[in-house]
Amino acid sequence: QVQVVESGGGLVQPGGSLRLSCAASGRIFSIDFMGWYQQDPGKERELVAAITNGGSTNYADSVKGRFTISRDNAKNTMYLQMNNLKPDDTAVYYCKVVAKNSIGYSFQYWGQGTQVTVSS
Repeated sequence: QVQVVESGGGLVQPGGSLRLSCAASGRIFSIDFMGWYQQDPGKERELVAAITNGGSTNYADSVKGRFTISRDNAKNTMYLQMNNLKPDDTAVYYCKVVAKNSIGYSFQYWGQGTQVTVSS
């Protein structure tokens, strides 16, 4: 089995910073994709930032220039550095991992989510 655990959320004032972490563990042969998604109540999850195993990154327009995604392949861990936070960034942030097992089948896994609240 694979476990995905997020951490680092919290309450921050506008203009502040947070760093989210996502750690994947368990029966993982390789990780092809890791991404952060945000979800507001009553809405679907939307991609915030993603990174492939080759290091290619993709960002939502709303966070370009403010958020930076990175990963440590040796630790199967992904990070999201969030700077200059705005009230609109308030949401539950979920980590998604697409991983292969030893026989080449891919599966996607979600973490439990971490709340980010930007408010004065």
